[in-house]
Amino acid sequence: MDLDVVIIGAGSAGLSAAKSLRARGRRVAVIEGSHRIGGRAYSEEIAPGTWFDLGCSYLHQAEQNPFVGIADEFNQEIGKAHGKIFELDNIQAHAHGKRLTGEDRARLDTYLGECHAAITAAAEAGRDVAIAELVDLDNEFAPIYMETMAELNTLDLDQTSAADFYAANEGQDYPVKNGYGNLVAAWGADVEVALNHKVERIDCRGPGVQVHTVHGVLEARTVLCTVSTGVLAAQQIEFQPALPDSKLAAIAGLPCGTENKICLFFEHDVFGREGRGFHFAWNDEIAGGFEASVMGQNTAIVFTGGRQAIWLEKQGQQASEDYALSLVASVFGNDIQQAFARSICTAWTSEPWTYGSYSCALPGQAQQRAVLAQPIDNKLFFAGEATTVGDHACCHGAFNSGQRAAAEIDAALG
Repeated sequence: MDLDVVIIGAGSAGLSAAKSLRARGRRVAVIEGSHRIGGRAYSEEIAPGTWFDLGCSYLHQAEQNPFVGIADEFNQEIGKAHGKIFELDNIQAHAHGKRLTGEDRARLDTYLGECHAAITAAAEAGRDVAIAELVDLDNEFAPIYMETMAELNTLDLDQTSAADFYAANEGQDYPVKNGYGNLVAAWGADVEVALNHKVERIDCRGPGVQVHTVHGVLEARTVLCTVSTGVLAAQQIEFQPALPDSKLAAIAGLPCGTENKICLFFEHDVFGREGRGFHFAWNDEIAGGFEASVMGQNTAIVFTGGRQAIWLEKQGQQASEDYALSLVASVFGNDIQQAFARSICTAWTSEPWTYGSYSCALPGQAQQRAVLAQPIDNKLFFAGEATTVGDHACCHGAFNSGQRAAAEIDAALG
């Protein structure tokens, strides 16, 4: 048994754990089912020199995010001047084609503040209930609140735990100009990874573990599983012995919901300097949020979440593109469509390596993150954004979970 640990998954969690264990002198093998490393950190070039992150795209909680220092180490440009892009005062709101100002904007801000206060009060009182039970869904601004919260949490308000949402730490958010996915790939390039090695079974019944892949079996003293709760819930990996009921309940309580993004590229700047930033927009037919040319690139990135995101994904790329163009045109006018060139639409629900975007706790299930993180018999360990509290749903949360798991494994190995 030459290996100390087999790490399943070469996303941020797996790569982080591999680097940490390697630094501790442990013998590690990293296997990845897909053709690349990075997991849900993945960048594509929509036009020469213009990158779009299909997954994570902002260095959230920048004050404590390890990838800020990694970006500096790899000379990757990050938008530190845009760190407060998602603060309410910096978000433009547009209703029925007109920007909200004065009393109208004040009413929106008041409503959003009341929603946040209601969630905070419930969470601090120990009430882990659905956010939908806490906020006024008959308010005139409820449609944009419901949609943008689904974009943020991947599930709709009736499915989202108030306690889990409250647990998320706040901080600045830095965009990565040339792609967060590219940054993660560059940082992880020194880790040897066996790609295209889909795992079919993990057998922990012997003195060590056996990891059965499509290309054969690896034996080690321990195994670290970093796959998403979407993959675990779909039972894409067989566990021997079967996972205990407590672990299955944790997986079910932390579903991998859907946040999809549609990136629109325009041949020239259709936003102007004043139009750069994040926007809320809604009318009688559509509601959503999008970012426009944050770092001076001619792109708009439209977010969808929850049931609407799943519905659009099932309709196909053209439906997502049409929705995104309509939303952006409701702010900048229909003439922008003459400059529209191409789009990239994500489809995380059907992505076979994740079956979703990232985890969100169901009402009453916020405590399950700690349960999911617990090892089994000091042989089977778990990491990934779903196993963290406060930095869940984030690439750096996955990174931190890999560090935590590496320390646990090292201690178990003795």
